[in-house]
Amino acid sequence: MEKDVLVSIRGLQFAAEDIGSSAADEDLDRLETICPGQYYFKNDAHYILYEELIEGFDEPIKNMMKLREGEFMLTKKGPINVQMVFSEGRKTMTDYCTPFGNIMVGIETQHVETVQTQESLDIHIEYALEANYQFVADCDIEIKIKNVAHS
Repeated sequence: MEKDVLVSIRGLQFAAEDIGSSAADEDLDRLETICPGQYYFKNDAHYILYEELIEGFDEPIKNMMKLREGEFMLTKKGPINVQMVFSEGRKTMTDYCTPFGNIMVGIETQHVETVQTQESLDIHIEYALEANYQFVADCDIEIKIKNVAHS
């Protein structure tokens, strides 16, 4: 893959104030985010860097994805700070820091699947999401990384 890529993330999205509520799956929105990014492969891991603009914030969120066999990590820095680890067959906990307060997030990952070609990298993750030790939803995320020239 080339350095310049388009990052497409499709899955369940929710506002920070909704994370702690007991909203049913139907209340969560399926959204797709598409933004430019940079791709690197180093030490047997795929790295994708991109910035995300969120309504109501002047400063972008800087994101780094790291993918290895059976494990996906997403680190966000800026108005939202978190490091989420999706490790197949494991439950991980992290502190999700937002301008509205911190939330303890649990991620129990059932499946991390990747398909790689010369032009793209497709990632599919299935997991159960908890917020402040309460079940929120069974979730799935589809991430597509494509060379800019082939998008």
